[in-house]
Amino acid sequence: MRVVLSTLNAKYIHTSLAIRLLKAYSEKEFDIELAEYTIKDPVMNIVSDLYQRKPDVIGFSCYIWNIEETIRVIDIVKQVMPEVIIVVGGPEVSYDTDYWMDRVKNIDHIVMGDGEETFHHLLQTIEGDRKYHFVYGASYRKEGESVINPSRPTIDLNTLPTPHRFAEDIPDLGKRIVYFETSRGCPFNCQFCLSSIEVGVRYYDIEHVKSDLLYLISNGAKIIKFLDRTFNINRNYAMEMFEFLIENHGGCVFQFEITADIMRPEVLDYLAENAPPGVFRFEIGVQSTNDPTNELVKRRQNFTKLSRTVTTIKASGNIDQHLDLIAGLPEEDYDTFRKTFNDVFAMEPEELQLGFLKMLRGTGLRNDAEKYEYTYMEHAPYEILSSHKLSFADIIHLKRLEDVLEKYWNAHRMDHTLQYLMKYEFPTPFDFFQDFGDYWEGQGWQKIGHQLEDLFTRLQSFLEYRGVQRMDIILGLMKLDYFMNHKYKPRKIWWDSRVSKAEWNTYLKMLIERPSEVSQEFADMKLQERELQKHMVVDILPFNLEEVIQSGLAGTELSPALKSTELNETDQQTLLIVLYQQDESQRPRYFTRTMASRVIQP
Repeated sequence: MRVVLSTLNAKYIHTSLAIRLLKAYSEKEFDIELAEYTIKDPVMNIVSDLYQRKPDVIGFSCYIWNIEETIRVIDIVKQVMPEVIIVVGGPEVSYDTDYWMDRVKNIDHIVMGDGEETFHHLLQTIEGDRKYHFVYGASYRKEGESVINPSRPTIDLNTLPTPHRFAEDIPDLGKRIVYFETSRGCPFNCQFCLSSIEVGVRYYDIEHVKSDLLYLISNGAKIIKFLDRTFNINRNYAMEMFEFLIENHGGCVFQFEITADIMRPEVLDYLAENAPPGVFRFEIGVQSTNDPTNELVKRRQNFTKLSRTVTTIKASGNIDQHLDLIAGLPEEDYDTFRKTFNDVFAMEPEELQLGFLKMLRGTGLRNDAEKYEYTYMEHAPYEILSSHKLSFADIIHLKRLEDVLEKYWNAHRMDHTLQYLMKYEFPTPFDFFQDFGDYWEGQGWQKIGHQLEDLFTRLQSFLEYRGVQRMDIILGLMKLDYFMNHKYKPRKIWWDSRVSKAEWNTYLKMLIERPSEVSQEFADMKLQERELQKHMVVDILPFNLEEVIQSGLAGTELSPALKSTELNETDQQTLLIVLYQQDESQRPRYFTRTMASRVIQP
C-alpha cells in the first residue's frame, strides 16, 4: 500500500513536523513518502503531482491557514482518483469532526488529537479487515453516515521515533525552517487558544532532544523553531536546554515561545551574560494589558513582571523579541486597546505583531461567541468582524494601523526616524501608526505596491500634511535610515538636495588628510581615495545628529536649541559619512563629524 503524507505550508521556507512524525512512526510497516506544497501553489499543480505518485492513501495535515486550499485539492483528487482514500488530521479538524465529515464528503477519515498511533492503526485497518470502529481517535463513513469513534489516550512522547533524521531532508536543512518540539500541551487555560483544551504538559527525554538537535546543527540547519507552547514552564528543563544550545549552537538561530512573567531572575541573568547575539529569538504573547479582559479569557498575567523580563532581555542586546497582541478580546474596546498597544510598545520590542481575534473551533471563546455578541467569518481563519465592544468600523480602523506597523516598525527600515517621531511629534506610538495608517488608506496606497524609496516619500508626504515641528531633523534621520537600508552604495536618493561636486571633493580631501577629525576608529580603517569614491556617501544634516540619536537611546530630552522650531546660522551641523562593503557582515557603517558651518576647510 502506497501512502503519501502531504500538507500545504504557508510559505516554501516552512516545513511540516506533523507529517514527519507520522512517517517516522509508520515507515517500517508502510511505503510512505512526503509531499509538501504551499497555499500559493496552483491547485492543479498539486493534484497533478499527487496523481503521478500513484497513492492508495493520501493524508493531509490541516491548519487554519491551509484548510480551505486543502479542501479544494481533496475535491479534485477524488475526481481524478476516486479510489484513493483521503485521511485528514491536525488541529483544524480535530474539533467539530462531524462538521468536517458533513461538509467535505470526499474525506474518508479524520484523525483527532495525537496522530501517530491512530494513523498507524488506521493504515493497518485499511490494509486489513477495514473494521474502522476499532480505530479509536478516528472517524469513518458507514452506509453514507459519519461515525466518530471514542478518543485515544494521549501518547507517551518517548515512544515516538525521531522525525528529524530523514536523509532526504538534509539538502534543504539550511534553506528552510526546522520545526521542533520538546513538549506537548500547555499549563494555561486561555480561552482563545486551542492549547488550553489539552490538560497537562508532556516532555520528550532531554537527552534524545539534545541528540536530535546536534544532528540537525551538524547537518546545516540554520533556523530551528521550537513549537512548545510555553518553553520555559519547566525552569530546570529550559535552563538545561539554553545552556546546551549556547554551547553547541554552531551559528544556528533558535526561536522559542516563552511566557515572560514566569521567567526566573537567575535564567534572565544567565541569558543576559551568556547568550550569543542573534542566536536566540523569543516570541512573547502579551495579547492584552486590560485586566478585565484577561480575567474573562482566563489568562493569568503579571504585566509588571512581564515588562521586567522584556526590558532585561532588551538591555542585554543579545536576544530579539517578538511580542503579540490580539485585538477583539472580550471587554477590549478601541480605547482600551490603544492603551494596550502603548503599554507594550513602550518596551520597544524588535517586532510587535497586531493580530485580530480568531474564533478557533474547540475554544471557549467560540463556544461563548453569543455572550460577547461576536460576529466572525464562517470559514477559516474565523476572524472576528465585530464584538460587544468593538465595531466593524473599529476593526477596519485598526487594520490600517497594522499595515503601516508591519511596513515600518517590524521591517526596521526607519528605526531612527520612528523613535524620534513617537517621542517628539506624536502623543503616543498608537497615534502615529493610526494617523499614518488612515492617511495611507486615504491616498489609496494600500492598492499599489511599493519600493524602498516609496516608503520614505510616503512618510514624508504624511508628515508634511500633518505639519510636524522639526521637519529638518526628521528628514536628516530619514536620510540616515535610507543609507543604512542598502548593502551597496545607493545609486539614487529620494530627496532633492544633493551635495555638490565641489563640496564632495572638499569632504573627500578632509577625510583622506585628516581622518582622525571624524574618529580614531575611522582613521584606523586607513581608507584610500579610490575606496572612498567607490564605497562612501556623504551628506550634511542641519543639526547635531549624535545628540538626537542619543536622546532616543538614552531616553533623555533634546537641548532647547534642537527643540526649537527656529534654526539660526550658528546651529551645529553634522557631516554624515556612510561606508559600504567594509567587513564580512556586509552591513553599512556610519560616522559623523559635528561642525559649526556648512563648509569644512581643507
